[in-house]
Amino acid sequence: MSHEYYDAITVGHVLLDLRFSVDRFAAPDRESTILSQSHGVGGSAANVAIGIRRLGGNSTVIAKVGFDDFGKNALEDLVKEGVDVSNIRIQATNGKTGFTIVIIDSSGQILMYGHKGVSEELKPEEINAKVFEKTKHVHIASLRVDTSAVAARYAKEKGAFVSFDPGRRISRLGLEALRPVLSHADLILPNEIEATAITGEEDYKKAAQVLLDTGVKIVVVKRGGKGVYVSTRDEEFEIPSYLPGKVVDTTGAGDALAAGIIMGLKRYPLPDALRFATVVAGIKVTRLGSHEIPSLAEVEAELRKIGFTSK
Repeated sequence: MSHEYYDAITVGHVLLDLRFSVDRFAAPDRESTILSQSHGVGGSAANVAIGIRRLGGNSTVIAKVGFDDFGKNALEDLVKEGVDVSNIRIQATNGKTGFTIVIIDSSGQILMYGHKGVSEELKPEEINAKVFEKTKHVHIASLRVDTSAVAARYAKEKGAFVSFDPGRRISRLGLEALRPVLSHADLILPNEIEATAITGEEDYKKAAQVLLDTGVKIVVVKRGGKGVYVSTRDEEFEIPSYLPGKVVDTTGAGDALAAGIIMGLKRYPLPDALRFATVVAGIKVTRLGSHEIPSLAEVEAELRKIGFTSK
């Protein structure tokens, strides 16, 4: 299945999440009982692409998987969601699909152990520039800097809006290392720890200013239960988090927020797009699974419940 137009193209990792729910985390040399086990596609690029679909858009992923059972499972999940997988490369020889072991305790806290596999081996020369002609939004997530920078440059050359979620690992490389991506990014979505890691600024508002100074137009700092802080050259504001029920699983909350922002910006001005996105993320954390993003109908029902009206 290939589309003539995508609401967003995501670039990054397609992994398999192996999820274990436990009553409590085990201490060293202690055993904790596994209450349930499940698996499903994960990786930020995959999660956001699924979110775009569930929120009513078309999406494709640029990524790499191995020729193995984990890769097959991940691709099957994406196809079931209606995500176009024609831009995912399959490394047939010596290619192991990356995976994440996610352990979730009874309060919804998570421990993660990750192996990126061939996801991180997507090389700059493997990015097809032509596909970016088919979209107005490219979302780059947690991928090696050289490939991310090439994808961002191609996207800008084709006139697309570029959002960038650096993730924990890439953020630790710091500002200078990330400049090749930031110079082409319109929107960056770090959490507070990542914003500090990139900029060296402990205060998230100061960190946002440093990021704006690189040429990025919009900085959205994810603050977990405290909501989001948004800064542009013209305005700054905070939007509280939204939680419609019990926290079950916080994995993928940032990806749900990203999908909500991408689809929200198609309908609303920036503050309302962020409100829309916080509702998307809030519903997600009440569900088990990193890509369990709600449907557009569910989000709209929740927005009506809280009396949301776009300004």
